[in-house]
Amino acid sequence: MNFLVDTHVLIWFITDDIKLPVKTKQIIENKENSCYVSIASYWEIAIKNSIGRLDLNSDLETIFDVIEESGFETLPLTTNQILQNATLEFHHQDPFDRIIIAQSMVENMTIITKDSLFDKYNVPIIWEK
Repeated sequence: MNFLVDTHVLIWFITDDIKLPVKTKQIIENKENSCYVSIASYWEIAIKNSIGRLDLNSDLETIFDVIEESGFETLPLTTNQILQNATLEFHHQDPFDRIIIAQSMVENMTIITKDSLFDKYNVPIIWEK
């Protein structure tokens, strides 16, 4: 199955944070699944790190290397995804989350997220406790 991992889930996964439930972690680690990270998540991590809202105790290059070494595939942003984003209602104000939602719609992926605002969109979501 193809999954698109929300940014907070990605951070919790690479930092082995206890906020990430074991069952959700097992979905990500299951080799039968393909887990993708939006290029928007890299952008969000970089911005939050640079303004001091995210401290991962490492430089960005190392953080990005850890993400890639963890087996995630990077999902680029396409014009079709941007067009889909432009049609979304404004249930969610976070531009990075809106991009992830649009990418999920266009690419037919299930989003792994704890964010309940994603429920307002017609996208498949999984969060196993």
